[in-house]
Amino acid sequence: MILLSFDIEEFDMPFEYNKDISFEKQIEVSRFGTTTILDILKKHKIKATFFSTVVFAKEVPDLIKRIIDEGHELASHTYYHSNFKVEHLKESKDALEELSGSEVIGFRMPRMYPVDEREIEKAGYKYNSSINPTYLPGRYNHFDKPRTFFKLHNVWQIPASVSPIVRFPLFWLSFHNLPMPIYLFLSKITYKKDSYLNIYFHPWEFTQLNDKEAYNFPNYVSKNSGDKMTERLNQFIQSMKEKKYIFGTFKEFLVQKNLK
Repeated sequence: MILLSFDIEEFDMPFEYNKDISFEKQIEVSRFGTTTILDILKKHKIKATFFSTVVFAKEVPDLIKRIIDEGHELASHTYYHSNFKVEHLKESKDALEELSGSEVIGFRMPRMYPVDEREIEKAGYKYNSSINPTYLPGRYNHFDKPRTFFKLHNVWQIPASVSPIVRFPLFWLSFHNLPMPIYLFLSKITYKKDSYLNIYFHPWEFTQLNDKEAYNFPNYVSKNSGDKMTERLNQFIQSMKEKKYIFGTFKEFLVQKNLK
């Protein structure tokens, strides 16, 4: 199963590059991207998982309803994208369930920051997808973590996919920067080795990000964003569907693998 997931959140990333962006603009950018994503998934008739902050979900109740109505999974990306307290684990789960009318069993920490698995269990989650089991300079070094799913403190850990042996990450940055044939090759050998693929993206990637005045992003962040990102995701999904690979949600993955 291919686990496509999207971290839908207030678009506060420009602050990391010393650029101001209004809250209204943050929501506007992420609303546009989330709508684009849903349209792509609908076109290809596949399901995905959306890890949402409560702040974003409250601003776009129509999109949260669409996510549920179209058969996707809603999971927690905590309460705020850039402000975390342990109590937000339970608070975000409860708030998202109330907003969506759907059970929330999954969690992903913003920026893949570490979080106490015992607190995740206490909050009532069944799985956590907050590990990228590779080395990312300035962020984390997770070479000591298992490459594929495992259980810790009664919570299933479902790490982001990395290639076998060298652990090349297949997350959003590599999707933007690798030539598509190479990304597809790495995805297919990883899928063949692990029998699943877990890759994640963000709605703001579907906005043109090379405006230095507005965002000040380096080229490796803004490359192939906007319409090019839409084209690449369509190409990726179509190529994997032609290989008869199945797309599904994390909830479906737990059932398929009998992970209780």
